[in-house]
Amino acid sequence: MSENKENTPKIRFPGFTDAWEQRRLGELMEISSASRVHKEEWTETGVPFFRSSDVVSAFKGLENDRAFISYELFEELSNKSGKVQENDLLVTGGGSIGIPYKVRNNEPLYFKDADLIWFKNSSLINSDFLYTFLITPVFRRYVGSITHIGTISHYTIEQAKATPIMMPEIEEQKHISQFFAQLERLITLHQLKLNNAKKLKAGLLQKMFPKNGEDFPEVRFPGFIDLWEQRRLGDEVHITMGQSPNSENYTENPDDYILVQGNADMKNGKVFPRVWTTQITKQADKGDLILSVRAPVGDVGKTDFDVVLGRGVAGIKGNEFIFQLLGNMKQNGYWTKYSTGSTFESINSNDIKDAEILVPSMDEQKQIGTFFKQLDTLITLHQRKLKHLQEQKKTLLKQMFI
Repeated sequence: MSENKENTPKIRFPGFTDAWEQRRLGELMEISSASRVHKEEWTETGVPFFRSSDVVSAFKGLENDRAFISYELFEELSNKSGKVQENDLLVTGGGSIGIPYKVRNNEPLYFKDADLIWFKNSSLINSDFLYTFLITPVFRRYVGSITHIGTISHYTIEQAKATPIMMPEIEEQKHISQFFAQLERLITLHQLKLNNAKKLKAGLLQKMFPKNGEDFPEVRFPGFIDLWEQRRLGDEVHITMGQSPNSENYTENPDDYILVQGNADMKNGKVFPRVWTTQITKQADKGDLILSVRAPVGDVGKTDFDVVLGRGVAGIKGNEFIFQLLGNMKQNGYWTKYSTGSTFESINSNDIKDAEILVPSMDEQKQIGTFFKQLDTLITLHQRKLKHLQEQKKTLLKQMFI
């Protein structure tokens, strides 16, 4: 770690002491775009054709409906523009601007000229270092300050060429880029663990609760053989419909009463305090379940606090089994029938009370509830670890770049 002096970052690897040098990206590499492709020339197979949406989706680790162009058109256009090569970067110039995509191999690839800027790999700067620079707060602030034109944001080729960058010599660039690559792999690993745990729960909810028209689930704990009984939700639990306080009584003071108005006040199955109120209307107690009754209908969470219920939610006094049952109803789209043909998705007190559910004996309810609670705890641990790593990355991007 080095001293915090001018033209050096707060955190450095041992052995590097030279000041960083300011350059402009256009001095370090060739920056250009591609020959235009018309939408009617897109195909369902062939050479992958990248748009800004493809780059943004890849950056977020999401899938996107892909576009392609023919190999014949690819060869024709590449003769004019050149071919994208391994370690080149494609950077969004419109929409979510300044988002990078690193080309991993020399397989044929083409891209939309109006959407993406082509940063060609150069010996003057490490491509992974440049990729990491493009996700730093330093770059995000800079590109945000220069790209607003009227009501639309753009990042042009000329702006890209003029973009300043503080950079060390190549060897330090390699150390920095390798470090962040390892950190990103760790984040990806924990994201995968979290996704797998969520998929496991979703699959088990389908197997451990009866399917439509059946009286018992596909998978049960040993010793339980009785049919599940059909009941009305309102006969099994006490339900309190919310009533919003007057808006002039809303506050930001955590010493006042926590107000739960809807899905925005819940995160990962828990009430997440966001708004407070000095007026008590309807209430739910610590440990109660909170059901969203307005779009999106059916989201359910628990509260670790005594709360005031707004009109967008209902409070339910139910056990862990009921909590998981409501989650399964949401997953299976149970509540969607109440919004068909409506401009605003919502359910009322009778909809909730008359909801038909299947329940086993109380002993089986306890075992199912305990099992899924343990699985939820595992999911929460993965979420916390992932969030911690993501926060670490944000902090280090601030402290290892200038």
